[in-house]
This record gives sequence, structure tokens and C-alpha cells, in this order.
Amino acid sequence: MDYLFLAIPVAFCVISVILANRAVEKGCRRKKAVYMQLASFAAVFMACFLCPMIASAAEAEEAVTAAASSGNGLAFIGAAIATGLSCIGGGIAVGYAAPAAIGATSEDSKNFGKSLIFVALGEGVALYGMLVSILILSKIG
Repeated sequence: MDYLFLAIPVAFCVISVILANRAVEKGCRRKKAVYMQLASFAAVFMACFLCPMIASAAEAEEAVTAAASSGNGLAFIGAAIATGLSCIGGGIAVGYAAPAAIGATSEDSKNFGKSLIFVALGEGVALYGMLVSILILSKIG
């Protein structure tokens, strides 16, 4: 029963991704679909943050004090924000760098190595965010 409360936000996010994908396929502008995704993410975040049933379902131990559990919760939120924002930034960077790299490679094949470096730098941002999240989570565990 406790896992049902955790599955609801995940199902909502997955459904919103599917609906946004279908909207883009039917001709909706991609920018509007991205804004719809961000709005649905904000709604899920606020529901999880404000709803005490969902927050209490994630806590399995009853012996944890209130101060420690709120500190752990804030650490989890910090790790999620670090990963989420860095992945969004990395996706935007790769989204701009990859088409430019393909265009540069199609004009001159010698530019492949240089353009690949710029695409990898965009992906590195997401890896650094994940590393920060791992460091945060290792401190509380």
C-alpha cells in the first residue's frame, strides 16, 4: 500500500511524457511541449513535497528522529535537484552542439574530432551533477 503512493507521481510523469510525445507528433510546437513537461514536473514536485502521505511512505524506519529524517529528506531533495538541473542543462547543451557537430562533419570530415569534444563537454555537465548527487547521498547513508 505504501508503494502505491510512490507509484502515483512516477506514473503521472510517465503519462505526461507520453502525452507530450503524441502532441509533438500531431504537430504541436516542441517549445510548448517542453513547457508542458516542466509544468507537469512542477505539479508532481509540489504534490510530493506538500503531501505528507507520499513523504511518509518513503520513510521505512520508525526509529529515525524527526530532525534526522528532515535532514535526510532535504539531502534527497538536494541530490534530486542537482541531478535534474544538470541533466536538463546537459540536454540543452547537447541539443545545440550535436546538430552543429553533424553539420561541421558533413562539410569537412576533419572536424569530427573537434566537434565530438564539444558534444562530450555538454554531456560532462550531467555527469558532474550525478557525481554531486552521489556525494550527497553517500554522506547520509
